[in-house]
Amino acid sequence: MGAADVVPGVSGGTIAFITGIYDTLLESIRRVNPSLLGIWKRKGFKAAFNYINGFFLIALFGGILTSILSLAKFISWALETHPVPVWSFFFGLIMVSVYHMMRQVEHKTLSRFVFLLLGAVFAYSITVLKPLQMDPTSINIFFAGCIAICAMILPGISGSFILLLLGMYTPVLGAVKGLQLDVMALFATGCLIGLLSFSHVLSWLLKRYRDFALVFLTGLMLGTLPKLWPWKETISWRINSKGEQVPLIQENLSPFNFESVTGQPSQLAIAVVLMLAAIGLVLALEKVAKNGE
Repeated sequence: MGAADVVPGVSGGTIAFITGIYDTLLESIRRVNPSLLGIWKRKGFKAAFNYINGFFLIALFGGILTSILSLAKFISWALETHPVPVWSFFFGLIMVSVYHMMRQVEHKTLSRFVFLLLGAVFAYSITVLKPLQMDPTSINIFFAGCIAICAMILPGISGSFILLLLGMYTPVLGAVKGLQLDVMALFATGCLIGLLSFSHVLSWLLKRYRDFALVFLTGLMLGTLPKLWPWKETISWRINSKGEQVPLIQENLSPFNFESVTGQPSQLAIAVVLMLAAIGLVLALEKVAKNGE
């Protein structure tokens, strides 16, 4: 989940769904509420810790933090130097995740298809928005954490991409790379508050309207696929907070036209191999998750 959350356009929530821990994750987070103090007072720390599935949360968020800290530099380098293979892998990951989630929908009716379409349109509309140019002030970093964490636990909506839209991706990633503890703490506080609030809403929806919630979340993933398409031509650029030139508007190209338009190799064979590797990985994880039940 941590590795996915570093990549703009890929959601850690998708990984949680693939590995079969999504419902457990939401329920564990939802239980962190004021009633937890009552359990602590009546039954002690151990009972409260078990109530929120403490070992699960420590293992999960410890893994996410470790992955972000260890992979932030590598992912940034890979996206800059080998964009086509990296985006190909994640494109295959999302494609097979759509198949994985649709298999969990019990009743495939017209009304559910409408929700699938709504999710896809909503996600696609986000991907074509023009990024804002917010200053990395304390309050902006805090609210960016609140908003981005909601996206991070939604399959299909990338928290990193939301940070890009808010103009906060570079400051936050820079803080992680440079171990700026004050910025990281402020962002983490925003994430914590946003996570505790949003998890209640999402958990309630999955319990009461599971099929509709699942198809909408699947639509979110479908809507982000154009953003993850590996072969792109950059139409315009912007200057980020570090004075670096980064892509602003990009147009998807056919892999067969990519080389003639951009002058760069399409790397089609490598791209296909990595897409298939991502599909194989998800199917393997699905099998492991089923065997573990």
